[in-house]
Amino acid sequence: MKRNKSLLSEQLSKQRRSMLLLGIISLALGAAIIGQAALMAEAVNRIFVMNAAPSSILALLGSLLAVMLARTLLAHSNGRIGLSMAALAKKTMRGELLRKLAGDSAAATARGGTGGTVSVMLDAVDESDGYFSQYLPRMVEAAIIPLIMLAAVFVWHYPSGLIMLVTAPFIPIFMVLVGLKTKRKSEEKYEELSRFSGTFLDSLQGLVTLKLYGRARRQEEEIKRSSLAFREATMGILRIAFTNTFMMELIVMLSIGLVSLELALQLVVFKTMSFHTAFFVLLLVPEFFSLLKNTGTAFHSGRTSMGAIRKVEQMLGAMDGDWQMAQGDSIQPDRADPGIPVPPVIQLNDVRFHYGQGSFELAVDRLLIEQGQKIAIVGRSGAGKTTLLHLIAGLLPSASGEVLLNGRPLREYKNNSWFDQMSYITQHPYIFSGTLADNIAIDTSRAVTRSDVEQAAAAAGLAELIGGLERGLDTGVGEGGRGLSGGEKQRLALARAFLNRPAIILFDEPTVGLDVRTERVLQESIGSLASGATMITVAHRLYTIKDADRIIYLENGTILGSGSHEELVERLPQYAQLVQLQRKGRAG
Repeated sequence: MKRNKSLLSEQLSKQRRSMLLLGIISLALGAAIIGQAALMAEAVNRIFVMNAAPSSILALLGSLLAVMLARTLLAHSNGRIGLSMAALAKKTMRGELLRKLAGDSAAATARGGTGGTVSVMLDAVDESDGYFSQYLPRMVEAAIIPLIMLAAVFVWHYPSGLIMLVTAPFIPIFMVLVGLKTKRKSEEKYEELSRFSGTFLDSLQGLVTLKLYGRARRQEEEIKRSSLAFREATMGILRIAFTNTFMMELIVMLSIGLVSLELALQLVVFKTMSFHTAFFVLLLVPEFFSLLKNTGTAFHSGRTSMGAIRKVEQMLGAMDGDWQMAQGDSIQPDRADPGIPVPPVIQLNDVRFHYGQGSFELAVDRLLIEQGQKIAIVGRSGAGKTTLLHLIAGLLPSASGEVLLNGRPLREYKNNSWFDQMSYITQHPYIFSGTLADNIAIDTSRAVTRSDVEQAAAAAGLAELIGGLERGLDTGVGEGGRGLSGGEKQRLALARAFLNRPAIILFDEPTVGLDVRTERVLQESIGSLASGATMITVAHRLYTIKDADRIIYLENGTILGSGSHEELVERLPQYAQLVQLQRKGRAG
């Protein structure tokens, strides 16, 4: 899974045929430019120097028109090839990003901000267009056409060729110096754009919360600071671009001036050159330097695009890095899948996890969960309950130790084979924009019928809600579940699990914040769903898990004890104290 060569090298290796075609067309384009200059010089020489009748040069003018048309078509072809290369590169990069996002481990997917990811996938990939559509065609032309033109000038008048040979290198040297600066500025720009996009999207998603807590104004200032930083980064690139353009024009103007002066001296003062030769060279020189100047502009654009490509590569590299880091107990999709007899026996041996050096650490020496057991994980806030649940689910990689399923390490199972057997229902399940039926069926990989979806919805207690809707299961809901209450979102999440019929069900206390009636309905549905499956629940309210087969008590990332409710009340003071506190809270 490790990247052996850069993203740019990968893209260029896929464009070899197009690059070869660009080279062939550039050769023909160089010949057309020289042919156009030669025919035009001949036509002007015959009419204004030799006083030939216009009718005598009709064939010459026809040839000139044909060459000009061929030149236009060749230049257009180069542009079309560049656009095709850009379209293919953008399609490939977006496809690779999407495949990575879809195929990476859940732990890797959970990292990073949504806004930054969207910014790279849309803006950065689009910005890479300039490298393939402008930079590459211009670079191929610059590597071929100027050499052909220089050779022609040397043949006709070598002193002018020497001047061109001496002055021309100043343009690529300046291009390199400016290009290096542009690339750094471009990377800074996309860093700021990613930060701004992330801040803006996160603010939109949490706008209601920000307003409720009076933080909207402060967040507005944060967005303003982020946008100003992005503006400054963009203006920095524009300043470089304007400086680049000015210097290019200055170098080109001086170079053409030197050649023109030398030609004028040879033609007028020393009279050692014919008008035809002087005019031919004078026609080629601006073409020569104009081509180099345009190459410089394309070089600037290419350096900017390379900064964007670098951001894409960094995202792909970060995903690969997350993948490598998650090799402990997260699930690897490329190993042979031994299959999962269900429901599995889950075992944690010497598992350690921490979010960073010096931060909270979870340490589980040994934990065994038998088939079909109803397990509850309890403890005070911050004890590591959800972290333990994530380790069991394979959403987090352990720093050491192993999570075993039926005696085999969790990492040996394919992503799909594990997640197809598991349902994880959180306090705030995500509801996608679409119909109720679509949202229920999202948790299963098998083909399901309409009747299956209806039965799952009824089992989760959604029958009354759906019956009261004009379009029933075809009723649309907004992104994030807009239009649904908290209890209805939880029932929809349960309906997903009923449809999937998993072997293991993980709950992160889905009834928190619900009214008593809704909670009772959900508890009944959960009890029905858990029959024949292993159920692990993170419990914040102890009265909901009194009947669990085993309760695991966590404190500061360590399991202090496990057993039934009655056993823990008798022999674990911390648990007994937690029970008393919750009883007083309920009584109050």
